[in-house]
Amino acid sequence: MAFELPALPYAYDALEPHIDKLTMEIHHNKHHQAYVTNLNKALEGKPEASLPIEEIIKHISKYPAAVRNNGGGHFNHTHFWTVMGPNAGGDPIGDVAKAINTSFGSYAEFKTKFAAAGATRFGSGWAWLIVADGKLEITSTPNQDNPLMDIAEVKGTPILGMDVWEHAYYLKHQNRRPEYIESFFHVINWHTVETNYQNALKG
Repeated sequence: MAFELPALPYAYDALEPHIDKLTMEIHHNKHHQAYVTNLNKALEGKPEASLPIEEIIKHISKYPAAVRNNGGGHFNHTHFWTVMGPNAGGDPIGDVAKAINTSFGSYAEFKTKFAAAGATRFGSGWAWLIVADGKLEITSTPNQDNPLMDIAEVKGTPILGMDVWEHAYYLKHQNRRPEYIESFFHVINWHTVETNYQNALKG
């Protein structure tokens, strides 16, 4: 069964004014769709095409670059759409809020470190909040890599990913990535992040 572009769980303009409608349309319909299309081409006729994307990602070193880039792009964006939402942002909730305070001292400190991970990622890539050995860590990856991959420098289960490719923000923010990162904090869906955290702890 071929991989498919997941429907966006909200309208394209739902994240306004923080993330603009046109960026969301192009990002979802063009960029993510291209990753899905090219992943299907790369795996066409192969038994791995029927595997869950997570299984492919975890063993990505076995696959060619086309699967790494496009499979990573599909996994990362599928995650990205769900950790954002309308009428979101604000402070973390539940157990993940406690874990953030324990790991980073405060939500303010977490924001500073997470923003820095995104702002200092050279070129294109992602910033991540992950669960590694039951604890929270902040890391970043290049291109469409992620911490679930067996080739990642820092491995763990992603619970919050932020896209810092230019296509995620350039229409509105041009080269002002820190400005986009500040906007991202206003759309984080902490209910989803809490669910991701609980699932990550279960393994």
